[in-house]
Amino acid sequence: MAKTCWLEREKRKRKTVEKYAKLRAELKAKGDFVGLSLLPRDASPTRLTNRCRVSGRRRAFIRRFQMSRMTFRELASQGMIPGVTKSSW
Repeated sequence: MAKTCWLEREKRKRKTVEKYAKLRAELKAKGDFVGLSLLPRDASPTRLTNRCRVSGRRRAFIRRFQMSRMTFRELASQGMIPGVTKSSW
């Protein structure tokens, strides 16, 4: 499980991105790059990272299922993910 401080930091970044989204869009449309540079660093959506909903892991993230590969494998083997079956031949 990821440390709580990392998860809280991600939440804070998401709030900041949402807060400045409209203003960023306006500044981009005008081409005011100086104004964009004056916004907080965390206002940029590229600063966000995808995290596993179950474990909080950042790496090996599967977007379709919103979880890391290890959590996905665990839950798929247990039959907890609808429509996913373990292949065997």
